Amino acid sequence: MALLKLYNKQLQLKAYLENAFKISYEQQFNSIWTAAFSLPLNDLKEEEISAFDFLELFDNGKRIGMFRILPKETVKNENTKTVTYKCEHVLATLLSDVLFRYHQLSNYTTKDVIEYLLSQQETKHWKLGKCDFTRYFHYSWEHENTILGPLFSIPKPFDEPYEWTWDDSIGNYPWTLNLVKVSNEITGEIRYRKNLKGIRKEEDPTDIITRLYCLGYGEGVNQLDISKVNPTGKPYIEAPQHIIDKYGIHKYIWADKRFENVGTLFSSGQALLNKKCRPKLTYSVDAIDYELIDPYKLEKYEIGKLIRISDEELGIVDVRLMKKGKSDVTGNPLNVNLEIGDPIEDLGTTQADIERRQKINETYSQGATNIDSHDYNDNCDPENPAVIKFFLPEDLVNINSLILTYEIEEFRAYSKATKGGGATVQSTSAGGAVVDSTSSGGGSTQTSSSGGGSTQTSTSGGGGSYTSESGGGAVPSTTQKSFAELHLMSGVPQNSVGTDNWGYHLHEVVIPGDYFSHSHTVNVPAHGHQVNIPAHSHSVTVPAHAHSVAIPNHTHQINIPNHTHEIQLPDHMHDIQHGIYKLSEKPSRVTVKVDGNIVPVDSTSAQNINLIPYLSKDGSGKIDRNKWHEITITPDRLGRVNANIISRLFIQSRIGGTF
Repeated sequence: MALLKLYNKQLQLKAYLENAFKISYEQQFNSIWTAAFSLPLNDLKEEEISAFDFLELFDNGKRIGMFRILPKETVKNENTKTVTYKCEHVLATLLSDVLFRYHQLSNYTTKDVIEYLLSQQETKHWKLGKCDFTRYFHYSWEHENTILGPLFSIPKPFDEPYEWTWDDSIGNYPWTLNLVKVSNEITGEIRYRKNLKGIRKEEDPTDIITRLYCLGYGEGVNQLDISKVNPTGKPYIEAPQHIIDKYGIHKYIWADKRFENVGTLFSSGQALLNKKCRPKLTYSVDAIDYELIDPYKLEKYEIGKLIRISDEELGIVDVRLMKKGKSDVTGNPLNVNLEIGDPIEDLGTTQADIERRQKINETYSQGATNIDSHDYNDNCDPENPAVIKFFLPEDLVNINSLILTYEIEEFRAYSKATKGGGATVQSTSAGGAVVDSTSSGGGSTQTSSSGGGSTQTSTSGGGGSYTSESGGGAVPSTTQKSFAELHLMSGVPQNSVGTDNWGYHLHEVVIPGDYFSHSHTVNVPAHGHQVNIPAHSHSVTVPAHAHSVAIPNHTHQINIPNHTHEIQLPDHMHDIQHGIYKLSEKPSRVTVKVDGNIVPVDSTSAQNINLIPYLSKDGSGKIDRNKWHEITITPDRLGRVNANIISRLFIQSRIGGTF
């Protein structure tokens, strides 16, 4: 049976390479396998081979896998005329596709993430088969030059061992890729005097890590660390205490800017620490491939499975097979090299990883810190505070700082008068008052003199008789009654009787008043009175004289009662006088609020107020995105606010176009 079968790019059989020799291969756990073979320079089938043709490799009847051909190396000299071909496993077909631009998957299952990446193939060589894990990590990639790299990164945060397996047989195209849990089954044994030819144990503590600082994307203060999800709140994680007691503290800063999610970064760091917290222990074994000669076919040295090593000096250890290789399948088919335990990274592996990381960092969108300012200048009063609003977008990565500086000035107006319509304006009532004038300066005498003496005469119009006559005779009478009755008292004259009390007595006579009623009658005949006034004149002589009036010191007092004034204003207009006019006073204190939270400052000027503690936040403690935030400054009287907000924001350019 031919050890090599050649297929074209459509997986159609082209040739059997029966003259191939120096066939070698190397299988490595969770990595791309490699192979190589040589042909005589004069082999006609050499013309059939093209780069990236497919090659099926067998090892003495056991199928190893499907490979694709890489560039060839031709060696021609006097002793050797050969052509050597290097090959890589068909898993490397995933190196031919890329992830252009930014790709982010959050809260997708592991299976969904794998299927998403496999869907990016131009030619669908692979499909997903079995997936033993269901995790919900955050993944993001940008400008990846392969699909395989992102695919291999999916299980890196897992806290348990995993294994990539596949079915790359011809009849199973597109080939099947599986992500499964590793098996703890012991599938083979290596024992001295049975199949163990030589063994080398290497324990390398040079790369031991017991304290790991984990850093993700970003730079400076914006670089992602694990302090927010680490139970200790520190930016590093440590190995168990008994390991630290044994090996001490060995620190390492692990920065991989591909990580944007802090949970994924923490899990990946923990997995790395678990791997690196002990010295690297590797067994390099030269053995006989007992699987080829075992009559019972019980021995199998399969990549990723456990191998039991029994040695007189090392004892019995069960170690996972990490690498298996044969240098010459045709010349020495039983010689097999096994690397068990932690794989040894040679210089080429380390350098390749460094170069790959550098390329990723060159194309990766890390972001940048931007400084911006929001200015505000306007009048305000206690009922109408200054309101400063600013918006924080959803894709804002970090808010480094938000600083408020403000000052209060006098209220400012820009004109003095405006148009006014007619109106009746009534003043407020005035209270009653007594207003005293000022006192005079002292008494004075005011005098006026006549022009000289004079005689003033008035003359009657002539003599005349003036007569008044009665209306005729009349008898007026009057009646008078002075009392109602009259009492007259009389007695015996004193000493007219001889003995005491003899004859003393009184006489009383009562005369009714009616006897005293009477009337008088006077008869006035008709008559007249005549006065004869002859012609005459009156003469008054006014001598020269003067009048003198003395005015003493005095005051005047005016009493003003309660009253109102009413003014009637007709329709009219005022011309506007433009200018800038400020009040003579300004506020004495203010109240500052940020998203409704009071800031403990009330002065009329302040600088560099940190707004971060007062901004509204979500359940995780981060400042709310995709919403307006509001700052209010309320003075205690009319005033003007000059304010400025300086923001330092870390952003990434992953949305929008290039307009």
